[in-house]
Amino acid sequence: MPESTRQSALFKDVFSKPVVATFDADALTSDGGLLLIGAVDRKTQLTARLCGVLPDERQEGKVVHTLFDLLRQRIYAIAAGYADGNDAKALRSDPAFKLLCDRDPLSGPDLASQPTLSRFEHSVSGREAVAMGREFERHRIEAFAARAAKARRVVIDLDGTEDPAHGQQTFAFFNGFYDSYCFLPLLGFLCIDGESEQHLFYARLRPGVKSSGRGVIPLLRRTVARLRTLLPHTKVLVRMDAGFVTPHLLDVLEELGVEYVLGLPANCVLLRRSKRFLRGLRKSVRKTGRSRRRYGVLSYAAKKWSHKRRVVVKAEVLAPPSSAPKRAIKTNVRFVVTNLRAGPRHVYESVYCARGDSENRIKELKGDLEMDRTSCTSFTANQVRVLMTAAAYALFQEMRLELKGTELADAQVGTLRLRLLKIAARVVRSVRRVVFHLPRSCANAADWARLAARVGATTA
Repeated sequence: MPESTRQSALFKDVFSKPVVATFDADALTSDGGLLLIGAVDRKTQLTARLCGVLPDERQEGKVVHTLFDLLRQRIYAIAAGYADGNDAKALRSDPAFKLLCDRDPLSGPDLASQPTLSRFEHSVSGREAVAMGREFERHRIEAFAARAAKARRVVIDLDGTEDPAHGQQTFAFFNGFYDSYCFLPLLGFLCIDGESEQHLFYARLRPGVKSSGRGVIPLLRRTVARLRTLLPHTKVLVRMDAGFVTPHLLDVLEELGVEYVLGLPANCVLLRRSKRFLRGLRKSVRKTGRSRRRYGVLSYAAKKWSHKRRVVVKAEVLAPPSSAPKRAIKTNVRFVVTNLRAGPRHVYESVYCARGDSENRIKELKGDLEMDRTSCTSFTANQVRVLMTAAAYALFQEMRLELKGTELADAQVGTLRLRLLKIAARVVRSVRRVVFHLPRSCANAADWARLAARVGATTA
């Protein structure tokens, strides 16, 4: 790095002695913990599988960075918190990133620049982006099935989210529900019934005005078929909110022979028939000042449904604040359509409400990994970004699984990154090996070493 670009700061009268801080250490990295991400990736072969579907039609003699290097560099950068491609200008010479891409951390050639990475994102065709998405599905379902071999029931959760547009992106339209110009990504998660971790296996960017059900039925057919092949004796449950429910979807779920618990939009018929579940609740709330709820079951068929189905009703009367007049009592009635025969309270509270955990996964994807940084003008390039973010998230989920039994087993992505990845390291290379000198005072050294051992490291 040229001396003219060195940054420094002098703290003359702040501490007991003048302190000078200078960005001039070439053999240091602020992301020494990325070794764990690289080890997890090599163990799972995730990025290798994704790159395997991308044909490289460039002239061999003019290629400086392989597609594998470009894909890995971008995914590792997202995992480390560098979602902005402009960060590649500084990170391309970082010893940790170079080592993870199989280059000498000190003397090896620099990684790709931001323009090169942008060209890579835009070079992927629509067909290739679909192939990457399908390979991501297969990889994650296979990894999940290997851990769920003894599970009695596995759950498929599908959920959509808002992805606000950053300018004039293709297919970013105004959506009245979200009151913004946006995309509407569809995300799919798998979990073992009764466990909190929901494993991301599907991430697809969709235009901002299409219905919530776009792409859902083909995805369900593929996923159920694959799970039945890998887990032939395991029941499959599908959970979705009310925005996905259509008569055709209900028929398809029953055709597939899966269990389902789906939110159902309220209408005048359902509200009228559910009044009996509210009887006596208002009087009890006025008397006790506490909210009350009751559960019940209806046999119901909308006009376009092929037959009647079981609908679970949650009828709730909310107690007003102590300062509000008694007439401020409000009712909250919700509906769920299901083919489960369990009691209505269990179906609603223990089964349906558990899908709310997917919102936490989406928060991690958007808040910690910036999945919604879809600022490319090309819709396909934005889809590639979403898939790379999904791949980075999958690596973190694999880390969480390896951390089972530690205090970080349930930590969010941001916490894992801060505790395990953002560790300064001095890099020393000899003829025989490369040594990362991590700080002795690292607060999570024990968890770091334990995870390293679980992903392939041995005692040096």
